[in-house]
Amino acid sequence: MKRVLVLSDSHGNVGNMIRAVKREEPDMILHLGDCVVDADALRREFPHITMVNVPGNCDFLRGDTERLIDIDGYKVLMCHGHTYGVKMSYMHLELHAKEVGADLALFGHTHKLFYDKHNGLAMMNPGSIGAPLWGCMPSYGIITFDKEHDVMKLDVDYIEY
Repeated sequence: MKRVLVLSDSHGNVGNMIRAVKREEPDMILHLGDCVVDADALRREFPHITMVNVPGNCDFLRGDTERLIDIDGYKVLMCHGHTYGVKMSYMHLELHAKEVGADLALFGHTHKLFYDKHNGLAMMNPGSIGAPLWGCMPSYGIITFDKEHDVMKLDVDYIEY
């Protein structure tokens, strides 16, 4: 089994990310952008944990805007979401994820939690770990990949103020 911590939209709040890593003790960390420098700081804090990240719209195109990675046999599409217009609709992201053969599409940008499975594709937005919408708590995603039992479990949790 592999536990993966999914973070997005940290916007300078490295402290919340550190709290999430210490609480969850993940095998891997995925950062979905805004801000890449925060992902770099987290990587320095936890060099023993594998980390993959993509830039967001506030990162001024630092690197590839999306990645398709393999986690225990599952194809995972990572992006920030702004290039697919996720504030208006998830349709373009869903179509692209299916086109590239993804089992899971991860995105941020909206600062709103979302996770669902539709037409065989799982999708997750972990919300914002650093700059949540007014009235919301900072949030993150946890994905458990269990290759032996062919299970991918999506969940979310919060950092309390």
